[in-house]
Amino acid sequence: MTGFVSLSRAMALGLLRDRAAVFFTLVFPLMFLLLFGALFKDTSANAVKVVQVGNVAVFDGLPEKERERLRPVLEIERTSGSKAALEQALEKVRKGEVDGVVYQSDAGSGARTDIGGRDAGTDGQVELRVSAADPAKAGSVRGIVSSIVQEENLRATGQPPRYTLGTHRVEDESVQAIQFLTPGLLGWAVAMGAVFGTAYNLVSWRKKRILRRLWLAPIGTGSVVGARVGVNLALALAQTAIFLAVATLPYYGLQLTGDWWLCVPLVLSATLAFMSIGLVVGAWAKTEEAANGLAQLIVLPMAFLSGSFFPLDSAPEWVQTVSRFLPLRHLADALQGVLSRGESWGTALPVIGGLLLFGAVLTLIARSMFRWDTA
Repeated sequence: MTGFVSLSRAMALGLLRDRAAVFFTLVFPLMFLLLFGALFKDTSANAVKVVQVGNVAVFDGLPEKERERLRPVLEIERTSGSKAALEQALEKVRKGEVDGVVYQSDAGSGARTDIGGRDAGTDGQVELRVSAADPAKAGSVRGIVSSIVQEENLRATGQPPRYTLGTHRVEDESVQAIQFLTPGLLGWAVAMGAVFGTAYNLVSWRKKRILRRLWLAPIGTGSVVGARVGVNLALALAQTAIFLAVATLPYYGLQLTGDWWLCVPLVLSATLAFMSIGLVVGAWAKTEEAANGLAQLIVLPMAFLSGSFFPLDSAPEWVQTVSRFLPLRHLADALQGVLSRGESWGTALPVIGGLLLFGAVLTLIARSMFRWDTA
């Protein structure tokens, strides 16, 4: 037990003193999360912005309760009723600064206004001007304003509504950017740390004859292997803690769901699976440069094909087919399920079992290729 603790401590200190290793296993993946999370943190639809020129009865007469209901989807900017104000508002629509302009034209009664219509009293036609550049946003503006006008018409009749609308929420299968980026980039970080760390250290120890010395030393092989595995598992847990701490900041807004803690056994089993890839690479490569190159050739394409950086929904069919055979794809999907979608053991357990089986098979392959030294 003393040998295991001493080896673990020595390996952990060696990792912490290697600034390049710390950068590429902790800082580098985190930089992607910080950058992509900031770039894509607000991809959802915002409230439409409309300029109200002068008095518009249907808007001015809205009850306070109705205003509160519309506030998340409609932002109203009020200006004077002059022609100059109308022209300025229309110019804002042309430049894309606002989504629409609404004003009230003449109704056949009342005093004149600068816009060219009658004074906006209780009668008149509501005019809406929207940009033709964004049909989706224009449709949103038109739908909101139309619903306000129709409700005001109904209210003016004094009759109770004949039909009412019941609205219920259903499960949203779409994901926000941070919900997709966090599991994908975390999986990539874990893969990098496990594959590169295992392959590089195995080759380096073999070249420096450290493996031979450990074999001859009065320390069990289990202690040596256990210490290396323990350091890699601790590194993976540190990566997970840092990623979740950053992603759940209010600025990024990741909301963890019920059994989010299942990400821990998922990450640990994935670390063992990716370490087995590093064992195969380290057993085959003869130099540190060859080990790093081969590890890069494996991890980076796997990350892209597994959808760590972008969703695979719109990817070619062959990419989606290939990704189903990659452990990183299943890890990212399972992490997304338990972190953001409220999924539980039904999602995590098959992936954990598959990763452990994958790791066991590759470890047996690496064992048949293993060499204690370069001779």
